[in-house]
Amino acid sequence: MHRQLLTLPSLPRCVAAWLFGCLIGAVNLKSSNRNPVVQEFESVELSCIITDSQTNDPRIEWKKIQDEQTTYVFFDNKIQGDLAGRAELLGKTSLKIWNVTRTDSALYRCEVVARHDRKEIDEIVIELTVQVKPVPPVCRVPRAVPVGKAATLTCQEGEGYPRPHYSWYRNDVPLPTDSRANPRFRNSSFLFNPDTGTLVFSAIHKEDSGQYYCIASNDAGSARCEEQDMEVYDLNIGGIIGGVLVVLTVLALITVGICCAYRRGYFINNKQNGESYKNPGKPDGVNYIRTDDEEAVVQGREASL
Repeated sequence: MHRQLLTLPSLPRCVAAWLFGCLIGAVNLKSSNRNPVVQEFESVELSCIITDSQTNDPRIEWKKIQDEQTTYVFFDNKIQGDLAGRAELLGKTSLKIWNVTRTDSALYRCEVVARHDRKEIDEIVIELTVQVKPVPPVCRVPRAVPVGKAATLTCQEGEGYPRPHYSWYRNDVPLPTDSRANPRFRNSSFLFNPDTGTLVFSAIHKEDSGQYYCIASNDAGSARCEEQDMEVYDLNIGGIIGGVLVVLTVLALITVGICCAYRRGYFINNKQNGESYKNPGKPDGVNYIRTDDEEAVVQGREASL
């Protein structure tokens, strides 16, 4: 019983000493920012810090993981790949990149190998996001639409990251996503999708005439297209009917003229200059040919006349 009392207090000290020795002999990493976000063409630091290690000269490696492919960024004490010339190692392990581009958005893995530590290897993964400002979007606005008809306006931008949201303006006034939700636009009937940039009028009104433009925006900035005019005009039903009647009258006159000309023989091609003239046949449809004697009698009669 006395022996157990002596050994129990000493057990926690042994465990503590063992744990203390393991922690001291293990390389450990941390980062001040595991998810840095930066705008295109700026600089960024990928933080990788050694908190515990017994090795004075550990081996440092950085790798880039993008589209399920892994490539070296820092290896053999120098910058590799497309970051060569625009990146450097800060301190022992952190990585700084200048003039970042959209292609730099990826996972970056910092790996440290400490040969003199009980746990020789540790790594940390940092996700870099590069935001890209939108470029001026492509806007399509119909120039003229008759009253009561449907009309669609589109706005598209393909460069910005994250994907931009869209806003439509008429005469410098922002449009809501639904005209029914705003009393100011009670004389309109449109729906607007800010994710796709599509503005749809189900039945357009005269009040919808004006100058339209669209703005694409994200966390990196915004851009707009040029203003475009859309005219909403009334349909002249009387004029349309009159025009149709005029066209029908002209077609009728042309038809009558062609029939009259045909009856008067303007479209019959008789060449009576000896080229294609033939004596008509007998009424029964059989051609009559004179004999030599009959021909002589006929010629004699014609001479006596």
